Amino acid sequence: MTDVAEIRKTLEAHGQEHLLAFYDDLNEEQQDLLLNQLVAIDFDQIDDLSEQFVKHTPEVEIPSDLRPPETVPYGGGDQAEEARRRGEQLVAEGKVAAFTVAGGQGTRLGYEGPKGCFEATPVVNKPLFRLFAEKIRAAATRHRTTIPWYVMTSPINDTATKAHFRQNDYWGFSPKDVIFFEQGTMPAINYDGKLMLARPYRPATSPDGHGGSLTAMRKSGALDDMVDRGIEVISYFQVDNPLVNSIDATFIGLHDLAGAEMSAKALPKRHPLEKLGNFCVSDGTIHVIEYSDMPDNLAYATREDGRLKFSAGSIAIHIISREFVARLTEGGRCKLPWHRADKKVPYIDPETGEQVQPEQPNAVKLEMFVFDAMQMAEETVIYETRREEEFSPIKNADGADSPATSLHDQVRMWANWLERAGIEVPRDADGQVAAAIEISPLFADSADELAAKVDKSISISPGQSFYLGSRGQIGGSR
Repeated sequence: MTDVAEIRKTLEAHGQEHLLAFYDDLNEEQQDLLLNQLVAIDFDQIDDLSEQFVKHTPEVEIPSDLRPPETVPYGGGDQAEEARRRGEQLVAEGKVAAFTVAGGQGTRLGYEGPKGCFEATPVVNKPLFRLFAEKIRAAATRHRTTIPWYVMTSPINDTATKAHFRQNDYWGFSPKDVIFFEQGTMPAINYDGKLMLARPYRPATSPDGHGGSLTAMRKSGALDDMVDRGIEVISYFQVDNPLVNSIDATFIGLHDLAGAEMSAKALPKRHPLEKLGNFCVSDGTIHVIEYSDMPDNLAYATREDGRLKFSAGSIAIHIISREFVARLTEGGRCKLPWHRADKKVPYIDPETGEQVQPEQPNAVKLEMFVFDAMQMAEETVIYETRREEEFSPIKNADGADSPATSLHDQVRMWANWLERAGIEVPRDADGQVAAAIEISPLFADSADELAAKVDKSISISPGQSFYLGSRGQIGGSR
């Protein structure tokens, strides 16, 4: 049993004794819960971080010598065929794993539940998890191998996510090949450097950012599991983008041929202030500068042909070498830098016991960003992709990056595939697709595969809900 006297001494030494203000009023279960959470906090680290990020607001340092990065063009350029073959070889040899960062809730979408359970496709209304499962399974079937799927949840959605997979028979996966682990958390720190209580028995915490996924891989044992399975390459993507190519052989091959430790996909930005991080180079090192931190003179800078100088936008799709993750997390702590975010954090007043709902930011949340690891990689590849083929995230309830825009983009992509295969697609006077179209990745997960397999006599009527399932059946079948 955890010794409350020892914990009290530790708290007093760090000026955090208020965290036990309600200890004597708790039942035994709540007392154990609180003590176990306090034992897990590294108070020496909290002191250091409080000094750096709370008592002082660090300025974002922008290197003075920023220039655009070299990128590999869509398709792979001169290395296209060699990269594709190498990537396919790695997949077939069982050396590739899929990794989905899925700790978020669907709150901003008006959906109560894990975002991965949100129904996101235009005809069958597949949850995001099912869509990714079908993409990964399609790649595994093509290469006659097993591709394990690592899914990072969070404390708030872990139970619901696992239940979703159980209730749906793991979307065709063997349960042993879907490996769940939880994202880490960090305590919220108020502006006086004090940790806060969300409940009398629970400190206020928040997820430690998508960069924390690297530490979580190690602490959970997922990294050891990868070693046991012979995994060398991790295909990283986030849960909110239904267009992502989950297992891209060309991207994997480009990464491997370059001897890269971490690689990324990039999109040409639509405009200077699009909310995408900016890939840049400084002193030979790749940096991702947040859109909110990019100086205007650089954000608006153009080339001679009028295109943006810093046009490569980050879309959170990466290939990461397993050994690189092991190196960055050696000793159990991640070597990524922390970032400060000022937030409104509800808390229990330790003097009165009353719940306080602040109207203004009252605390600092600390998080790590996975793209910062690019700076630490010995070699990197930035691979251009096409927005219409691979990026239409679902982040907001309406407007940009919403379910409506994503559904539109999915239908447009599949319609283009069908037209490239020689099948007529109904369109309205403005050229918009006039049918709801969906193609299962288990039938075809690329335009080329569709063209090779689809029945050319298929007819699609205006207003029809058209679905090509795993065996080529047509209709709204689930």
